Amino acid sequence: MDKLSQSELSLLEFIAEHMHSGTLDYLMPVISGLGDLGIFWIVLALVLLSLPQDRARGVQVGLAVLLSGIVCNLLLKNLVARPRPFEFQPLLELIVAAPHDFSFPSGHTTASFAAATVLVRSGWKAAPVAVLLAVLIAFSRLYLNVHFPTDVLAGVLTGVALGFITTKLYSLATGRRKHSKGV
Repeated sequence: MDKLSQSELSLLEFIAEHMHSGTLDYLMPVISGLGDLGIFWIVLALVLLSLPQDRARGVQVGLAVLLSGIVCNLLLKNLVARPRPFEFQPLLELIVAAPHDFSFPSGHTTASFAAATVLVRSGWKAAPVAVLLAVLIAFSRLYLNVHFPTDVLAGVLTGVALGFITTKLYSLATGRRKHSKGV
């Protein structure tokens, strides 16, 4: 194991020793579950699609989540092929089922930040709540010992980039130059 992975394991052990509690042990799997397959963001996209004033926003959120799944889960995870933290350190306690895919980058984090970035860029009033949820989902992946910190950081950066790309491509495809309300 390389030095970076070892120091990251130390951070995960710190979280386990100093932050775990009965309440968080209940809440973190629930929060993380909102990111399973991007389900929360897909449902949000469908809700936005049903609202005429938010239809364009819903399309963009859906496209960002789809793009994040392709880039993160189909391409990057298989290219990097990084094992998960609990595979390096069997003493890390898992309170959720062990994921069977690779670790880098975090798919939950990538999808969440891709969707949140679209919502911020489109000027959605509840975008700060979406960003907070994305942050909580990202942290939950560390709390649950299923990702290294660099997996989550890469997920944040990849998600933000994909959110920007989605809004830019949508603007180009629809001839819209501004990312204003409803776009």
